[in-house]
Amino acid sequence: MGLASDAVAQAFPSKPLLIVVPAAAGGNLDNVTRNIAQRLQEQLGQPVVVENRPGGNYNIAVDFVAKAPADGYTYLAIADSFLYSPAIVRTARFDPLKDFVGVSMYASVPQVLVVNPAVPAQSVKELIALAKKRPAELTYGSAGTGYSGHIAAELFSLQAGISMTHVPYKGNAPALVDVIGGRISMLFDTVSTSLPHIKSGAVRVLGVTTSARSQVLPDVPTVSEAGLPGYEAAIFNGLVARSGTPPAILKRLNEAVRNVVQQQELHSRFEAQGVDLVASESPEQFTNFLKAQSEKYVQVVRKANIRAD
Repeated sequence: MGLASDAVAQAFPSKPLLIVVPAAAGGNLDNVTRNIAQRLQEQLGQPVVVENRPGGNYNIAVDFVAKAPADGYTYLAIADSFLYSPAIVRTARFDPLKDFVGVSMYASVPQVLVVNPAVPAQSVKELIALAKKRPAELTYGSAGTGYSGHIAAELFSLQAGISMTHVPYKGNAPALVDVIGGRISMLFDTVSTSLPHIKSGAVRVLGVTTSARSQVLPDVPTVSEAGLPGYEAAIFNGLVARSGTPPAILKRLNEAVRNVVQQQELHSRFEAQGVDLVASESPEQFTNFLKAQSEKYVQVVRKANIRAD
């Protein structure tokens, strides 16, 4: 069995690989994935093609990858929403943990908690205290029901024991405009989008959602440090394969991803955008991470009764 596995890994890859992105071209997941794929070609000695198949709340991309042979030549690029989309959308036709297996994470994208400067809270602790005094009065925006910022805010509310009012938008940009204009109180937003407005003073940043501080905002504490211990809600990007893909191939691709994210030029480029490139130590580690994240976020979805049909 071991010799056969080694032979499979040594022969891989013998033809081009395909990475399917379940989102339109130009977004964060597409951008990071294309940069990773370009350098994977150098590691693997074969073309790595990226194809966008957006729509259907992951269903279109998932159906394509799930029907491809489990031979290690077709992969799905994912973000955190892959794990909880089936709990939110009744039309979802896949089980992220049964139908797929992890290869590796390749990016972690911190979000920031930003508030309008008129909100009388200078810290996460003060914001929580304010929300407890004014149940449901504070409003927060998101890119839409079930998007990362919505889930981050609901997790925040559940852990803090507070009630806030959700105002969904069609994208983070119009939500941020309304935070700046004072029409809503706050937003969980990606660092790259909010950074110019943080620097200009148009919004006040109270914390970052990752377990470690952002390198582009080193003086801003994590939400956990600032008053809500244990809180973490990072957006991640990674690769999964169809269940049944040979473990030796998963290991080979994981090694290639780890080599790519260590490239300093790539690190520096994305660091300036508030994106941290980081790889999983093994496919098993990433699979275990997906299981833990799924359990965490599906509980949030159910407790907050989030539906988006």
